[in-house]
Amino acid sequence: MASNAVNAKADIAYVLFDMDGLMINSEDVYTEVTNKILGRYGHEMTWEIKSGCMGKPERPATEYLLSFYPGIPISVDDYITERRALQDLSWPHVQPLPGTLRLVTHLAKHKIPIAVATGSQRRNYDLKTAHLKDSLFGLFGENVICGDDEELRGKGKPMPDVFLVAAKKLGVDVGEGDVENLSESEEVRRRERAKGLVFEDAVNGVQAGRRAGMKVIWVPDPRLKAQFPDEGNFGADEVLKTLEEFRPEEWGLPPYDDNTALEKQ
Repeated sequence: MASNAVNAKADIAYVLFDMDGLMINSEDVYTEVTNKILGRYGHEMTWEIKSGCMGKPERPATEYLLSFYPGIPISVDDYITERRALQDLSWPHVQPLPGTLRLVTHLAKHKIPIAVATGSQRRNYDLKTAHLKDSLFGLFGENVICGDDEELRGKGKPMPDVFLVAAKKLGVDVGEGDVENLSESEEVRRRERAKGLVFEDAVNGVQAGRRAGMKVIWVPDPRLKAQFPDEGNFGADEVLKTLEEFRPEEWGLPPYDDNTALEKQ
């Protein structure tokens, strides 16, 4: 793909999106439900703890969470069962976050290959997106990878697999494993990985994107960013407050034009 800007940061050929907390406000639901359960025992999940849960598959995230509250008389399985029941009531009401509709619509219009790469379970993905199919998620077609898909069992973020599998879904030959483990004979695959752009809100996701060898834009909740005042950006190539700040032409992508409808927030 020819660059659309003289000083483009990269020549991006395909774009991969996380979902929760990046495209839709579902992270708010996770927080509310978690604190409703923990509240019965006099506890509340801090953002420091939440940051370690974000992006992980359901069971590892639950085990991590409950490890901070060893005195709570609830098992991992019981917690997951209760949390699912409460969350399922809210998923049909989640909404796109600022800038999401405009960006995804723009990329689809210009036929830039796009995919969803989420640690969310497939059942949850369906519940979260069914009411947003026409306006947003239908634009991804079948290019959706979920945390419980067969190819990802036991390989959640911060491992790079979710982004590698998503790239393969788009027809890109990226090989397997961490980019640093690619051999000299796999230089073409290394270059193909570098043409991918990952959007993430979680630290685990940023690390996964970097390990995949792709460019990464971090769009963290400010409360999450505040937890890491000294850690920098975890290798992210750019940090944005919202997707509204993204400028496609800076990454070799077609710039927004007058015909790209601005979403109503």
